[in-house]
Amino acid sequence: MLDYLSLAGGLVILLLSGDALVRGSVSIARKLGIPSLVIGLTIVAFGTSAPELVISLKSALDGISGIAVGNVVGSNIANVLLVLGAPALIATTSCADKGVRKNAVFLLAVTVIFIVMCAFGTLERAMGLALLAMLALFLGDSFLEMRRHQRRRKKFKNGETEGLDEHTREEIEEIEEIGDTPGGMPVAALLLLVGLIGLPLGGHLAILGAVEIARDWGVTDAAIGLTVIAFGTSLPELATTVMAALRKHSAVALGNVLGSNVFNILAILGTTSLVKPLTIPASIMHFDIWVMLATTVLLFLLAFTRCRLRWPMGLALVGGYCLYIFLVLNVGELS
Repeated sequence: MLDYLSLAGGLVILLLSGDALVRGSVSIARKLGIPSLVIGLTIVAFGTSAPELVISLKSALDGISGIAVGNVVGSNIANVLLVLGAPALIATTSCADKGVRKNAVFLLAVTVIFIVMCAFGTLERAMGLALLAMLALFLGDSFLEMRRHQRRRKKFKNGETEGLDEHTREEIEEIEEIGDTPGGMPVAALLLLVGLIGLPLGGHLAILGAVEIARDWGVTDAAIGLTVIAFGTSLPELATTVMAALRKHSAVALGNVLGSNVFNILAILGTTSLVKPLTIPASIMHFDIWVMLATTVLLFLLAFTRCRLRWPMGLALVGGYCLYIFLVLNVGELS
């Protein structure tokens, strides 16, 4: 009974924390003139990736490289299929934001580089440094984009619209229309903090309950690592994107998925392999890593076609994730 209470309590905390994170981050974005996509790519993505970082580091230090790597690979798959698909069942998610294409290209490049590194069989410390260097490049570009947007917003507010394309004007007008959080910046910062603290806590409680329930049902530890733990560490992203979809902030939802997948590979595996080299399990190389690449390519195509995700596509994505879980559990049991 305690396991079920832990799972239920964790899910409730995740939903409440996800709502607080979205409300706080979007309000801060409005106050500081930062694009919602950049907030989603950085602050929100880093906050929702915290559970993956904790679990991967602990697994590496305990000598369980399979869970450390499988957690990130499984989470990236879940982020595209489930975290992007579920909100589309609730509200239309736009992939037309100006910065989406560039970041989708970067994510695809990072994923390919990661797969090449995995082909050597071990993620060495030098590879971890290379991943962290790419993370610094990503954060630097996000900072420059924030500064460019702030300059464009200043020109717009001063009536200088020359040189601003239609999409940029719409983006700025959307930020200007977002209502202030009652209490202003202090309350917005508090909501952001509550979300960043609550998401890892809720994820931890949900994972504890889910893992014990899965073991009671006879699921192996290997399958738990790729499914239950990966799903559990993606719950913060899912809670955040669902609340972003309900509040019509699709840029935050899409930015969260893109940013989380980038952080998972660069920050989490970069930091973890720097602390302790990671051995890549053969089973992950044979199947799961290629599913991750396929989902990344799918996200890349969605970004470049600037499509709007509606419920049929959402249903297909969620169905694809269910099929993946079925294959992992059944193939894993057979092997």
